[in-house]
Amino acid sequence: MGQFVVSARKYRPQRFDEVVGQSHVTGTLRNALQQDHLAHAFLFCGPRGVGKTTCARILAKVLNCQEPTPEFEPCNACTSCQAFHQNASFNITELDAASNNRVEHIRALIEQVRFQPQHGKYKVFIIDEVHMLSQQAFNAFLKTLEEPPPYALFILATTEKHKIIPTILSRCQIFDFRRIQVPDMISHLQSICTQEGVEAEDAALHVIAEKADGALRDALSILDRMTSFSGSSLTYVQVIDQLNVLDHDYFFKVTEALMAEDFAYILNIFAEILHKGFEPDTFIDGLASHFRNLLVCKDAQTGHLLEVSEQLKERYALQAQLAPQDFLLSLLHIANECDVHYRTARLKRLHVELYLMKMSYVNKLLRTSPVVLNEGAEKKKLEPKPNPSAETVIPSATPTLQQKEPPSAPVKQTIRKKDASASFRTSTKSNPGLSVSLNINSISESALDRKKSEEPEIPLTQDLVQNAWLYATEAVTSKSLQASMGGARVSFDESDTILLEVGRSVSRDTLIHEQGQILAILRSHLRFQKLKMQVQVDESLVADEEENEPPAPKQLTIQEKYLKMNEVNPMVEELRNRFKLKVDS
Repeated sequence: MGQFVVSARKYRPQRFDEVVGQSHVTGTLRNALQQDHLAHAFLFCGPRGVGKTTCARILAKVLNCQEPTPEFEPCNACTSCQAFHQNASFNITELDAASNNRVEHIRALIEQVRFQPQHGKYKVFIIDEVHMLSQQAFNAFLKTLEEPPPYALFILATTEKHKIIPTILSRCQIFDFRRIQVPDMISHLQSICTQEGVEAEDAALHVIAEKADGALRDALSILDRMTSFSGSSLTYVQVIDQLNVLDHDYFFKVTEALMAEDFAYILNIFAEILHKGFEPDTFIDGLASHFRNLLVCKDAQTGHLLEVSEQLKERYALQAQLAPQDFLLSLLHIANECDVHYRTARLKRLHVELYLMKMSYVNKLLRTSPVVLNEGAEKKKLEPKPNPSAETVIPSATPTLQQKEPPSAPVKQTIRKKDASASFRTSTKSNPGLSVSLNINSISESALDRKKSEEPEIPLTQDLVQNAWLYATEAVTSKSLQASMGGARVSFDESDTILLEVGRSVSRDTLIHEQGQILAILRSHLRFQKLKMQVQVDESLVADEEENEPPAPKQLTIQEKYLKMNEVNPMVEELRNRFKLKVDS
């Protein structure tokens, strides 16, 4: 049995035109060779598996090639090229800085620079993972890197450019390698499958390319693993089974169930996914990506951002037409919130199921947004009374949150404290009036805001303001704030300003500090958004404030404390007698 060579080594590019997805680098290097403007030091940086070391080797090979092509590609047939292929070239030195990162290793490399090449024009030194060098090694390398001999050329490769000191960066010509795009990777994998005699489905290769995350070397390793399992035929089902990838069909079914508000069906699908061995966070991450893809499909200008097969693009486009934009945005926000809090949840499955339940009610909330009552820091939901005449059906082309008529109250009105962190609203250029809420509670708040903005403001009187102030005093939760509000004298003028007079400056500072909360309650209760507040000190009101202050607790003596303890537990007296203790006077 012959020795197996992995595809990453067997099909490693030997020419610049064989490098996948890095035309901006290979084109610049060939032009530099053609114009004889080649720098003496290069820094190739980028993610893993994108061709940094491969391009460094091709450049080193073409520099000493005896018969380069007109496009400045290596001939791969001369003595120098053959010696390079057999790892017998004395003109090319490779150093792995991950394991040779001390200053002694760099000094040994500098000693090799002193000797001229025996054959060819250049001695090329390739240092891989150069960011692993120590500070002393970098300092020892500086002078040689800045002024090397005319026959020496250095190529540094790294995945973490930010770890390299600036003095090294300033001495190198920097090339940034990109992540390889999915279409380019699929095309390269298809050509390898053709050479190996493997029949692979496009959907299967697409899953491999997505799993590789822009690294071609990872994609080739996955392909070797898949062909070892499947043989000469590679199918989509085999790939998702071996790579532990959830089928897209699950996410399409869940989205359909969410639009139909079928929570039982969603739970059954989730249970089936867990039964197959998938973790709950894997499902929620895939579901969030699915919602993102649906949003991308809704606009022709962003359709190219969808990196899926053509068959899946059609399914995404069809489902995107059925799902409104505000519905998808709300689902995406809930899925993201579920992922953020997943690590801290003790019951992982229940945690995801609760958020799936929230998702299943989004469609209903968008149709009939319930009123949210916020008193202080607590929020309670009130079911709206049915009012068929107030409900309007809006086409899905311009989705807008609808609000039913809230229940009327003779004295207390709906109170809500605005919180920018509770909801996030966006508007689109195509529909400037579109307001999208990304939270179940804020869905109803957005509709309530819209409803209140349409209500006419009622002319204010002294009696209305006085009643609203009493209501606000009861609504706040802070006892000190209630005392300051209860001792204040309230008056109202025609300038839309409430004038408050208090007896002490401490009360004035308290009211000014909490004026945002107070005005929010008053504006909501009075339905008067232009209302303002002004606080003044009147020392004659000190007695009124002292009456509203809660009585200070009485200071007990030691004897009184002992008697209280004895009333609660008679065993205290027995304990004192047993140990012959005395109570201090």
